[in-house]
Formats: sequence, C-alpha cells, structure tokens
Amino acid sequence: MNDFARSIVAAFTLIGEGDPELLGIVALSVRVSLTAGMIALLIGAPFGALLAITRFRGRQVIIVLTNALLGLPPVVVGLALYLLLSRSGPLGAAGLLFTPTAMVIAQTLLATPIVVALVHRPASLLWAEYGDLALIDGLSTLRSIGLLFALGRTSLLTAFLAAFGRAIAEVGAIIIVGGNISGFTRTMTTAIALETSKGDLPLALGLGLILLALSVAVSTVAFLLVGRVGEK
Repeated sequence: MNDFARSIVAAFTLIGEGDPELLGIVALSVRVSLTAGMIALLIGAPFGALLAITRFRGRQVIIVLTNALLGLPPVVVGLALYLLLSRSGPLGAAGLLFTPTAMVIAQTLLATPIVVALVHRPASLLWAEYGDLALIDGLSTLRSIGLLFALGRTSLLTAFLAAFGRAIAEVGAIIIVGGNISGFTRTMTTAIALETSKGDLPLALGLGLILLALSVAVSTVAFLLVGRVGEK
C-alpha cells in the first residue's frame, strides 16, 4: 500500500475513532462560522431589505458597492483587521487579536455582502408585488421589512447558508487575525494548510473530508431551497 492510500485509511480512522484533536478543530470551526453567519444575517438581511423598499440618493451606488464587495480579497480583510487590532492599532486595547472573536469579525465582514446581495434581489421582487398593498395599509419601514422577511423566509435561510459556507471555507483572513494557535484558534482550513506543510496528511485529509462534506451539504440545501423558490 502506497503512502497516499495509507494516509486515506488513517484519515478515515481518525474520523471513525473521533480523534479529540480533529473533533476540537471541527467544533471550533463550526462555532466560529455559525456565529459569523448569524451576525452577517442580522446585519445584512435588514440592510438588503431596506435597499429593496426605499429610494434615496446614492442607493444605486450602495447596491453596486455591495455587489463589488462579494469579491473582496480575504487577505486584505485580514490585513486591515490586523492593523486595527494590533497593539499599535486603534482597537489594540481590546486585546482581540489572535482570538476566536477576531476570526468571527473577519468572517462576518466577508459574509455580510453575500447576505445583502442574496436578500436584496428576492426582497425587491416581493416589494414590487406587495409594496403597493403595504403602502395602502400604512405599514412603517420596520413593519414592511418584517413583511418581506415573512414572505421570503426561504431566501433568508438560503442567505444564511451561503454566509456560513463562505465563512467556514475561509482561510486567508482568519489565519492572519487568528494566528492558527493549537487548541484556541486553529480551524479546519488553517489546520489543513499547516498539517499539509508539515507532511501530516492523515489529519489534513480527515479535516478536508469533513470540510468537503459540510460544504456539499450546505450547497445542496441552498440549491434545493432556491429550487423551491423558483417553483413558487
């Protein structure tokens, strides 16, 4: 049996036996990414709906900029946060650098534009259909946003799944602000990069298989939700 085959077998063994190091890394990754995804949803969903129901000067520019941020380089986000959170930075006193909190902030910054974009489009379509009725009933802006959320629940879930998928696959920003500290800030992506460079393929492959399974599951659920929306 060659080295690669042995590494594959060892990777499945680590997963099957519930290796503590592997499970700890997976748990931290999921916890950080879920937190970032939820915060991104709380920030991005209302903003996306607000862009759908309001008209003001500069609105189109904001929409264009938000979509442009979808391609924001993660390492640039990581560098900017590093400068802000480092001891000499304006937020250095908070002591957030090289902590899971810094990683959540980085992932949130990357995931929020995705939520805004995915909420804005369906919210615009819903507002075009129900906006006149909402205005006739005299709904406030806040209640109008609530109406769009009630009508577009599936779109909100899709946006959250996309944000979570973006966050859990991130490596560039979180390795800069998290430091890849064993047992504290080491996630699946940063651990895969480290263990591969060290030649520890079993752990890297085990984490890679779990990450792949999570990514496929999230993408499948999001695809099915989008399909249901399309049928409606």
